[in-house]
Amino acid sequence: MSKLLEVKGLTAAYGQVRVLHGLDFSLDEGGVTTLLGANGAGKTTTLRAICNMVKSGGEILFEGKNIIGRSTEDVARLGVAHIPEGRGTFTRMTVEENLQLGAITRKDRQNVPKDIDKMYDHFPRLKQRRTQQAGTLSGGEQQMLSIARALMLRPRLMLLDEPSFGLAPMLVREMFDILAALNREEKASMLIVEQNAALALGIADEAYLLETGSIVMSGPAKQIGADENVRRSYLGY
Repeated sequence: MSKLLEVKGLTAAYGQVRVLHGLDFSLDEGGVTTLLGANGAGKTTTLRAICNMVKSGGEILFEGKNIIGRSTEDVARLGVAHIPEGRGTFTRMTVEENLQLGAITRKDRQNVPKDIDKMYDHFPRLKQRRTQQAGTLSGGEQQMLSIARALMLRPRLMLLDEPSFGLAPMLVREMFDILAALNREEKASMLIVEQNAALALGIADEAYLLETGSIVMSGPAKQIGADENVRRSYLGY
């Protein structure tokens, strides 16, 4: 399987404070990689660095090309969709208008209605609410809409920051089932940052554990999930 993303010696800083200290990790085309760690470990900053939203150094190879220093808009145009923590929806527009907006830069306009239907297959809750204003949706539904809208761009890589943030426990499980289906059926490549380590490890191929801006453990997700220290510290058993 070819490498879609290769990160080498990644550093990042906010002002004078360095928060990432030379990260090395990669993601296969069609794969799911998860970044685990406590709050403040540098997980969100890693996603922001890939999109050039924070001052960073090192190499970020996307399809073999170094994208470090490219503008955030350029990175998005290459097919990298960043879905930040919290709800990124246009609240006064309907669900369907949000999805149409997600495809606004696409050249193949004729395929957009078909892709909207596909999103409704993956997110049946959104179909039921297609004419509702996004601002009237529950937190979980807004999160689903922000992911569906990002998918309308047909991204090569999705960067998901805490997709379960603020969701009711029942919805969290549903969200991860949907992400697993998207990876399986649409071959969507994903880099997931998630506090719920058990669920993230359940759908990931590879996992990296961050502590204070450095990777302290990496390997196949199953292997990381079976590690006694990881289980005790992050999985609670």
